[in-house]
Amino acid sequence: MKSRDAQTVSTANAFLALLPAKKIVRYRADEVIFSQGAPCTEVSYIEEGLVKLTTVSNRGRAAVLGILRHGDFLGEECLSGENQHQTSAVALVPSSIVVIKRRTMLRLIEQDRSVAAHLIEFLLHRNRRIEEDLIDRVFNSSEKRLARTLLLLSEHSRRTDSTYILERISQDTLADMVGTTRSRVNFFMNKFRKLGFIRYNGGLKVYSSLQSLLQD
Repeated sequence: MKSRDAQTVSTANAFLALLPAKKIVRYRADEVIFSQGAPCTEVSYIEEGLVKLTTVSNRGRAAVLGILRHGDFLGEECLSGENQHQTSAVALVPSSIVVIKRRTMLRLIEQDRSVAAHLIEFLLHRNRRIEEDLIDRVFNSSEKRLARTLLLLSEHSRRTDSTYILERISQDTLADMVGTTRSRVNFFMNKFRKLGFIRYNGGLKVYSSLQSLLQD
């Protein structure tokens, strides 16, 4: 059976082949793709890279909603009639984003059932990931959340052959993803290194033995 990442790559390539024309925009690490409240007139599709979704409440409190990757959509709320982005999207690593006009995407959904199926699959999978992240934050310590995040990033890097991902994500970004402070991330990273769960020589390497922390 194919892994989820292998299935995503295959489906993503098939989806991109359906587009009549592709507008690809490349973003540097930490560059804003779109901001909360900005006009929402296009759907974006991650061809390569990682993207962080964030939101800010009316009281100014910020939160990380999730991390999206190859094969995921951004700004799909415009398809339901929203005129403004409900979140902000920032490239965590150098990323290539396919931009699709709302009218073009709606036409593709109407004319090709495989496009609609891919969008539905994405939305269902993202909802499941959001639920898993919420459960993780409610029931697990920041140490376990960091371990889970590192394992997920490592698995994605391995399956997509994007080894640079772990090297370019800072401890500040990890703190945002985990929902803790940079000092706590630094403390746990040093602990993981001493226990032999990670290695820093030649870039960050995460070993599968880190999984043992999640089983306690």
